[in-house]
Amino acid sequence: MRVEQLEYLAAVTRLGSLRRASEELHLSQPALSETLRNLERELGVELLERRRSGARISDEGRELLPHIAEVLDAVDRLRQAADEQHQTSRRLRLGTVNAATVTLLAPAIREFRATHPSTQVEVIADRQDGIHQQLTEGSFDLGLISYLGDDAPPPSLHTTELLRGRPVVCVRPDSPLAALNAVTVTDLLAQPLIVMRSGYAMHRYVHQLLRGRTPSLSYSTDGAEMCKLMVAEGLGATVLPDYSVLDDPLERSGTIICRPLAGDNTELRVVIQRRHTRPVPTAERDLHAILVRQAARRRTSRPAGEGTR
Repeated sequence: MRVEQLEYLAAVTRLGSLRRASEELHLSQPALSETLRNLERELGVELLERRRSGARISDEGRELLPHIAEVLDAVDRLRQAADEQHQTSRRLRLGTVNAATVTLLAPAIREFRATHPSTQVEVIADRQDGIHQQLTEGSFDLGLISYLGDDAPPPSLHTTELLRGRPVVCVRPDSPLAALNAVTVTDLLAQPLIVMRSGYAMHRYVHQLLRGRTPSLSYSTDGAEMCKLMVAEGLGATVLPDYSVLDDPLERSGTIICRPLAGDNTELRVVIQRRHTRPVPTAERDLHAILVRQAARRRTSRPAGEGTR
């Protein structure tokens, strides 16, 4: 039994005759009739009443129509799902807090393009709560998010840890803080401070670190990348995860450097997240796997803390 046989029978029923069905389907009437005869032989039921005036659906065939309709509806749903999956495979939307966009995500996308050259990857910067919401609603396929210490990710999302690190102070080489082996909070407060605005894990961390004390001057901005650019322009210091600074092009060129925070043992994590309950398109699964591999390479090639002095 083939799906087109059922579709042909449905067309004969809808149009009322074999002749009109053959015209709509662009088949010869004998070919259509023979196709339906084969279906009759397989089912053991006479589906059409064939007369000199033409062929029409039989009473036995009408009794089977609800079952045929169910099969065709299921086939339509399958085709639609496959088409949606194909379309999703052609475009991936990834939300990121920018904590490791340059050092982790950019190399992963470069590797991904080698095997998926026609898949468009949209990278959207957002805060943690916004990414969680977009993932839950299905607007994002993947989310790259940082967590403080033992923060628990939402149970509704599948979470894979990529990197662990420590907070570091990011400065220019000509900053007074660059001469220190480790930066204290008092040292940090004496400099203009660039902080992420509310909604980012690092905003919450800096708020806890300062314990209500106020720096000499402060700036508020979105995302780690803008923080690093502002440091490079000499506007002040910022506190970021070490995995956001080490191997950044600005760090490799010597434009920015980082120093550890004195007496601070806070652990940071960057994870990749997606929804639990849905089929995962091949392209999305592949990008997820590449991010995991890229993170593993970073862990082995440059241990956390290296390069902070």
